[in-house]
Amino acid sequence: MASTEEALRPPPAAGRRALIEAAVRVVGDGGLRRLTYREVAREAGVTQGLVSHHFGSRAELIRAALEHASRTSLARSPIEPPPGRLEDLSAGLAERVADAPGEEAFQFEIALEARRRADLAPLAVELYDGYLEATARALDAVDVPGDPDLARLVFAAIDGLAFQQLVTGDRAGTTRSLAILHEMLAVVRDRGGERR
Repeated sequence: MASTEEALRPPPAAGRRALIEAAVRVVGDGGLRRLTYREVAREAGVTQGLVSHHFGSRAELIRAALEHASRTSLARSPIEPPPGRLEDLSAGLAERVADAPGEEAFQFEIALEARRRADLAPLAVELYDGYLEATARALDAVDVPGDPDLARLVFAAIDGLAFQQLVTGDRAGTTRSLAILHEMLAVVRDRGGERR
């Protein structure tokens, strides 16, 4: 029979996930310079040795956190609307950024770090490719004839609005700007994707 301590201990995968989520919070709140075993352990309420045991190096911790972000961020992304509802494209973006600023900041921090670290670059590209694919699907769902360039432009607008809101805290500005993006996309949709 397991002891009470063993019964309360989370399974190893859950413990690793909790450490990764703690790393995301640490980076989101204080940047990569703050990402240390000590800070992650403090955030997760565990010992530094446990963080070291699970990851072995800071580089592995960063890689694991970015993989986690790339798997989970799209699932929580407000990009994809219900079919046919252009006004729902990225609906909730301002709320998502306001409710989870650390998660959003983490992605920007890691994307910038990937410019300097070849080992992170493929994971950052995978994250952005996932967002581009989701944007293309979203455009198709709202009957905006799209192509990869339009999807890239729309995602750049959404990504930029999220970044600006992180910097300025202007939630209402994000919402207003998304409404203008919807108006622009309605013109593209109504023209059947034809460019002038």
